[in-house]
Amino acid sequence: MPGPQWGQADEGYGPGTTHGQGTRKPRPAARPAAAALGGAAPRTRMARLRVSKADPWSVMKVSFVLSLALGIVTIVAVAVLWLVLDALGVFSTVSATLSDATGAGGQGGFDLQSFLSLGRVMMFTTVIAVIDVVLATALATLSSFLYNLSTGFVGGIELTLAEDE
Repeated sequence: MPGPQWGQADEGYGPGTTHGQGTRKPRPAARPAAAALGGAAPRTRMARLRVSKADPWSVMKVSFVLSLALGIVTIVAVAVLWLVLDALGVFSTVSATLSDATGAGGQGGFDLQSFLSLGRVMMFTTVIAVIDVVLATALATLSSFLYNLSTGFVGGIELTLAEDE
């Protein structure tokens, strides 16, 4: 069956048709717009899909970026919290109370302000954030390997996706 000539419709050609076999699958009819239907509710297409494999390399990259972002957010949040508490005078009040309770007349008492300085708190927070990035990335990658092993037994996770028109 030759292709269409100039000015002719290409009926029978396109997705859903077969060529050279003598049979043609019908094209789906075009749906009228919702306004032409008199305001009828649009139909929803549903598709059932199965996640049968998670690529460990892509899981590792995504989990690294997300855990890095979480680490940065943690560091910024701790810095803001420390600055707010310091501006409110919480550290000086608690430090004075601890000095009075642990030392007589300010001699040899525990100094909370020097122990919880901004530099020391930020260093501790940074160490925790780096450990979190490494552990979260490693656990996510290991989880993708375990998921791939388990899909061999159970087939994977089935999802039902819906598309509103």
